[in-house]
Amino acid sequence: MDITIDPGKLTGTIQAIPSKSQAHRLLICAAFADRPTRLLCPATSRDIQATADCLNALSACVEHTEEGYLVQPIRALPRSAVLHCQESGSTLRFLLPVAGALGVDATFVMAGRLPERPLSPLWEELERMGCRLSRPSSNTLRCTGQLQSGAFTISGGVSSQFITGLLFAASRLSGNSQIQIQGPLASRPYVDMTCQAMAAFGVDTTGYQIPGGQVYRSPGEVTVEGDWSNAAFWLAAQALGSPLEVTGLSQTSSQGDRAIARLLQDLEGCPEIRATHTPDLVPVLAVVAGAANGARFTDCARLRLKETDRLQTTAAMIRALGGQAQILGDDLIVSGTGYTGGTVDATGDHRIAMAAAVAATVCRGPVTVLGAEAVEKSYPGFWKDYQKLGGHYEQHLR
Repeated sequence: MDITIDPGKLTGTIQAIPSKSQAHRLLICAAFADRPTRLLCPATSRDIQATADCLNALSACVEHTEEGYLVQPIRALPRSAVLHCQESGSTLRFLLPVAGALGVDATFVMAGRLPERPLSPLWEELERMGCRLSRPSSNTLRCTGQLQSGAFTISGGVSSQFITGLLFAASRLSGNSQIQIQGPLASRPYVDMTCQAMAAFGVDTTGYQIPGGQVYRSPGEVTVEGDWSNAAFWLAAQALGSPLEVTGLSQTSSQGDRAIARLLQDLEGCPEIRATHTPDLVPVLAVVAGAANGARFTDCARLRLKETDRLQTTAAMIRALGGQAQILGDDLIVSGTGYTGGTVDATGDHRIAMAAAVAATVCRGPVTVLGAEAVEKSYPGFWKDYQKLGGHYEQHLR
């Protein structure tokens, strides 16, 4: 599906959708719990549903309801399971260590660019601690064996999702464990979010020392908070002059992308912004920078490991819209030249598609987004909400 957007501001009030990051974590906690949990999550996405489907494959019963999910916890584990992760990196990286801890012969099926995204050094650490991993085919990963408790050591510089996966896994082992991080921890707020989710179910991860034999005690009902990551697109449009109000966001959230509010203020100058803890914000921040005073985004190496090489696809988007962007090493430099409009290939990346839609609010001419259906990965209702806020576009089916 391609979409051609007419230039123009957005107007109105928009409720932030539920946090994809928190939903993944709470679903997993609920699947481990001592009794059923009702998860209040009124909007879902392909990534969230991938985690729900994988938990079902592990013998939980995760039922999608009008208000969210009803989770009946895992009781009798299967000897083997096939887990369809779709394109969700969180699903794979969270549940791969879990499968090892549960001792399930698990085959993970991956789609899109997920088979190419890094699993090292998590792979090596799981094998050191008792698992056996293999790649039966280009889009599958098999995990067998039994993960052992003890001292896990892993670099913090590749993905915080590795640490989250180990936290979940360690909590399911009978013996005591500890997780030691080597070097700086990228996206630390998302590990904090994991610890908070586990704490809501009574599980202690203080200092990443995880006692064995802990019980996940269901709170009965838990609400998924609003998603700062996807709300960032509306907040960016607001910063570019659209009279929008975004509701449903917690100002005390542990979500790393809550930094969008501060970073948009920083862009009022011509700043240097480090992407260490907020790599997912770079595409839309780059759009704002190109329409304002420009910016240099540093420490962007991890953008190369996302659904696309986001250093390249973000720069290509800016150029396609008539702006100026260049890549120097792991830095992205965007000039504040404004936009004429043009055609952006989303290349299957939801954040590129939504960032291009934000750019359309300040372009002088129309913006065509190729592969606009990419938003379904995290925000299936994005185009409907865009239209509700006064955005005008024409849809072209291929």
